[in-house]
Amino acid sequence: MEALIQVILPVFLVVGLGYLAAWGKVISEAGIEGLMKFAQSFAIPILLFLALARLDLGSGFDWRMLVSFYTGAFCGFLAGLFGARFLFKRDWEDAVAVGFVCLFSNSVLLGLAISERAYGSDSLAPNYAIIALHAPFCYLVGVLVMEGVRARGAGLTRTAGRVVKSLATNPLVIGIGAGVLVNLSGQALPGVIADAAGLVARAGLPAALFGLGGVLFRYRPEGDLRLIAYAVAISLVLHPSITWVLGRLLDVQPGPFRSAVVTAGMAPGVNAYLFANMYGRARRVAASTVLIATGLCIFTAWGWMTALG
Repeated sequence: MEALIQVILPVFLVVGLGYLAAWGKVISEAGIEGLMKFAQSFAIPILLFLALARLDLGSGFDWRMLVSFYTGAFCGFLAGLFGARFLFKRDWEDAVAVGFVCLFSNSVLLGLAISERAYGSDSLAPNYAIIALHAPFCYLVGVLVMEGVRARGAGLTRTAGRVVKSLATNPLVIGIGAGVLVNLSGQALPGVIADAAGLVARAGLPAALFGLGGVLFRYRPEGDLRLIAYAVAISLVLHPSITWVLGRLLDVQPGPFRSAVVTAGMAPGVNAYLFANMYGRARRVAASTVLIATGLCIFTAWGWMTALG
């Protein structure tokens, strides 16, 4: 109960404040979009840039932790893809969009924020290692499979080009890549640049959480409730369960194990809806899953953290 009150609820109260502000029209839809643009295109990428520039790459990137987390994520994608296709009789393109929802946990806005409050900023190196690969891995899987389904085996050059373009223009990927390059160069950032970047980075998570609440206000759970419940269960239960089992089998150390399970147990991120919207497929399922899973994540995250001890 202490973890719920002191760690998880403050994060979701900020999300709820954004939701209430949008509901009460205290902030306009355009204002929410502007805030999210600042957070997702500038503040969060700069936060990741600073973290990766300073991260001990040797100790942060524990292959056993990454295998545990990303095997769980990929199994979630497959469960969403084939479940939507064969259990719920959706066409293949809808099924890929549902699979992406089950693949893309909210590793930054929720996972990073909750982990920092629970275990302290010094414990976040494994989180940053997961985040560094998260957007590239998820978009690589999602775009490759969707474009492959759309092309029906043809147009591999176009598919590869779409993947490269999606990754090369993603602000999170750019921030991560720039941070890794600075890290490998061995050069410290000039003090004035580091200080300015730090000011922007510190605004990232609070702004993004508030903006997330405003974005969630637009989503209305409607129709397809069985498929939505299925996707929620994969995101909040299956992915962290597989990560837990593999982490124990591979003997992942306590810190990285904790980061992997907590991150795996987060609700799908807004990117899950953006992917569905980009292709015009399963948008209602994606939006409703993000909204419902985010609300339920208050309790499921508490459960996973309690199990972790």
